[in-house]
Amino acid sequence: MQFYLATSFIFPRSLRLRIFAICFLATHLPLIGYCVWGLSTGRIALFEFVLLTLATVLGTALALFGIGALLDPIHALAAALNPKEEDGAPLPEVGDVIQTLYAGVHRAATATRAQMEDLSIAALEDPLTGIANRRGFLEQVQALPAHQRKGCLAIVDIDFFKQVNDRLGHDEGDRVLCAFADRLSSQIRRADMVARWGGEEFAILFHECIEDEADWTLARLAARMREEPIGTVDGRPITFSAGLCCWNDEDIEAALHSADEALYEAKRSGRDRTCRAASVAGQEVGS
Repeated sequence: MQFYLATSFIFPRSLRLRIFAICFLATHLPLIGYCVWGLSTGRIALFEFVLLTLATVLGTALALFGIGALLDPIHALAAALNPKEEDGAPLPEVGDVIQTLYAGVHRAATATRAQMEDLSIAALEDPLTGIANRRGFLEQVQALPAHQRKGCLAIVDIDFFKQVNDRLGHDEGDRVLCAFADRLSSQIRRADMVARWGGEEFAILFHECIEDEADWTLARLAARMREEPIGTVDGRPITFSAGLCCWNDEDIEAALHSADEALYEAKRSGRDRTCRAASVAGQEVGS
């Protein structure tokens, strides 16, 4: 790369001429030296000098032709990497074919990197609600420093969501999911995390929060859902049920499973309520 830049003053717009000039000088140094010596001493034969010069010109033409043929694939690649703009405006000149090729490769690499970033975001984000999906939620939790891996986990489920889809249509169901995701996001703290867990289920990490505080937050959210409903079915506001579990750096999957068990207990108990995993475990021991 340094040699390429150092020789850029030689035919800066034509790589083939630059290659030819370097090759010509490198291979004809003895001939050039002889001509200089012969002209300076007067011992050079004119006929031989003219003949040698004509042979050199012919060799130059053949060299340019060969170099051009060898560079044609590079020109084609550079043209493919630097297409015309959609409006037909030509791209700005960027120099010889190597500079054009370099610019095209850089442009392609930048576009590929942007596409990879978009795909990475898409893989971690729910496309409907715009919040994290299950994978994104777990990656955010796993990325927490060890001393911050604690709090309360909640699995939240919209009550009778099937009735929303069956009676009001799937478009309304999608609207309800988006509205519920917005409601959850607006009610939690910045340090907390929320994700669409799947279907009408959502997951929340109340970061470094005790169980009573998390339960109070969910109760406040439930009250607002009744007072300012995001939708109604048969005149009844759409509500949710939740299962809550403490988490203190143990297996995240186990804690989520406990929260899920508490959610099912909330549904069995009549919905529109929150159950704690500790109380569910106590009921199982008592039974």
